[in-house]
Amino acid sequence: MATAVSLQAIIGSIASQSPSNSKASLFPKEPFNLPIKFRQNRCFKIEATTASQTPVLDTLLSPSKTTTTPHKKKSNEASLILIRHGESLWNEKNLFTGCVDVPLTEKGVAEAIQAGKRISTIPVDLIFTSSLIRAQMTAMLAMTQHRCKKVPIILHDESEKAQTWSHVFSEETRKQSIPVVAAWQLNERMYGELQGLNKEETAERYGTQQVHEWRRSYHIPPPKGESLEMCAERAVAYFEDNIQPELALGNNVLIAAHGNSLRSIIMYLDKLTSQEVTSLELSTGLPLLYIFKDRKFMRRGSPVGPTEAGVYAYTKRLAQYRQKLDESLN
Repeated sequence: MATAVSLQAIIGSIASQSPSNSKASLFPKEPFNLPIKFRQNRCFKIEATTASQTPVLDTLLSPSKTTTTPHKKKSNEASLILIRHGESLWNEKNLFTGCVDVPLTEKGVAEAIQAGKRISTIPVDLIFTSSLIRAQMTAMLAMTQHRCKKVPIILHDESEKAQTWSHVFSEETRKQSIPVVAAWQLNERMYGELQGLNKEETAERYGTQQVHEWRRSYHIPPPKGESLEMCAERAVAYFEDNIQPELALGNNVLIAAHGNSLRSIIMYLDKLTSQEVTSLELSTGLPLLYIFKDRKFMRRGSPVGPTEAGVYAYTKRLAQYRQKLDESLN
């Protein structure tokens, strides 16, 4: 039986073998306070980013909390990578996990590393994960395989002491790092009284049809839990308020999250109906790539092709990035 693997031990082991790259983007000089905007009755539509929205990276790159960084758009397009976390210990045991915080199995670790290899030449400036360890492990392990060799660092703003104690004083180190924002809004949907129960035994107790409705219907929640609609409400609101503004400025974003929170975001990106999204299946550790351009999201597919050319459709900007990356590493 697979065992849980220590994130710190794995990251330390792999990262110690990776050379640093001084050409990586700046890490924040000051911690930040991420605004939480949970809006009700939202419409699933793409809206233009307004100047009043303060992007995360602009805030992070300010030398102090009182300094304002100009909102300069870096490019007319940006990459968005979505990765469902690798297999967890409760995935392996066929248990309802929801918001219970369990780590990856050895297979899950391998899936995260393989995902990292598949996205190793796609630019990443900023990472968002859920607050759950399986998503954070997936993001960290994936980035150990990235050719830019930047170090992902989870930002802590839960208290003033956490901000102070996690402050990075070396500007050179900040240049070699990628900020990681953990947000509960990207968590898996809360399965209520089903959490920790075996899925087959639950079907025997309540009936296959009832369990299927709890798992796959859009509007029906499990007992004391969230429906997919409720999960979509928080996940999409967070995406619109905090992630889409970064993409609009040309910042490339990786999101490592969960089946239902990512399903919700894909519903928004691909303009799926509530019926279409319930049949959407996401494999663990398999990335999806979107290009954000002219306020529109264009899916570039999933890395299932036999060669890199067959993995993702190329764009001019991705080709330029890969060329610069090759030059910097040679």
